[in-house]
Amino acid sequence: MSEQKINLLYVDDEENNLLSFKATFRLKYNIKIALSADEAMQILDKNPIEIIITDQRMPNTTGIEFLEKVLVKYPDPIRILLTGYSDMNAVVDAVNKGKIYHYLTKPWDEKVLDETIAKAFELYQQNLEVKTLNGKLVTSNEQLEFLLRQRLLS
Repeated sequence: MSEQKINLLYVDDEENNLLSFKATFRLKYNIKIALSADEAMQILDKNPIEIIITDQRMPNTTGIEFLEKVLVKYPDPIRILLTGYSDMNAVVDAVNKGKIYHYLTKPWDEKVLDETIAKAFELYQQNLEVKTLNGKLVTSNEQLEFLLRQRLLS
């Protein structure tokens, strides 16, 4: 992994979980925390975030519902679902529909969570590279089409 610190958002309605997460990973990652989906969206509006980790069971919305909203406005961050409950149907549905990259159970294992974050960031970087290359390809195609039209007109 590069020297760049990963910008990470952790959403959980239990403040103790947020504080524990931040205490564990604050030296390794740039961490933003939110107690609700609404607070998390405000953070996303103001900060570049590469990885989002959210609890599944929260008041007013589930983690999956929150990630569905995120996907519409911010499709690039890699999404990880953290759950203390065995709501497997919802988790499987979210994975299959591409809303989340990975899910982990609570209480989280520090090493497993850290490895998951590292792999998620690798995927984020790969996706960014593909997006950049696709943009260059579109530009090249437009230039070729322009040159071809110029030759046909002359």
